[in-house]
Amino acid sequence: LTGTVKVTDNMTIERYSHVMHIVSNVEGQLKPGMDAIDVLKATFTAGTVSGAPKVRAMEIIEELEPSKRGIYAGAVGYLGFNGDMDVAIAIRTAVIKDNKLYVQAGAGIVADSVPQSEWDETQNKAKAVIRAAELVQAGLDNQAANIQTHAGKGA
Repeated sequence: LTGTVKVTDNMTIERYSHVMHIVSNVEGQLKPGMDAIDVLKATFTAGTVSGAPKVRAMEIIEELEPSKRGIYAGAVGYLGFNGDMDVAIAIRTAVIKDNKLYVQAGAGIVADSVPQSEWDETQNKAKAVIRAAELVQAGLDNQAANIQTHAGKGA
């Protein structure tokens, strides 16, 4: 409803393994007849990954980017039977297709961006996802080796 929107956390710094993010939380009451899907449709693709003005920025992305973004910059989360919704922007993603891992990450390019700095930021963000995949693979390799060792002992 009008006047119910409030910022409950404003520009809080969250630290992660390879980057820091500025995070804000915005809450409000929906108008009667509106639901979580209406909110999702109104807010995604988020301006933080499309640019502004959003419609024109998305047209430019469509013209310039050689391939679709897939899940990158989309919504990941849940929609409850009671109408609750909690979603996040998928700003670092990993997709396995045809036994290949595809990692997506990005940076916020603005008028005074330094291209090399933005590239470095993107690489640092992707490293966290790649490292996680490496750890999973190492764990799977170790598990397979343990299974072979136990299988050779005869039970």
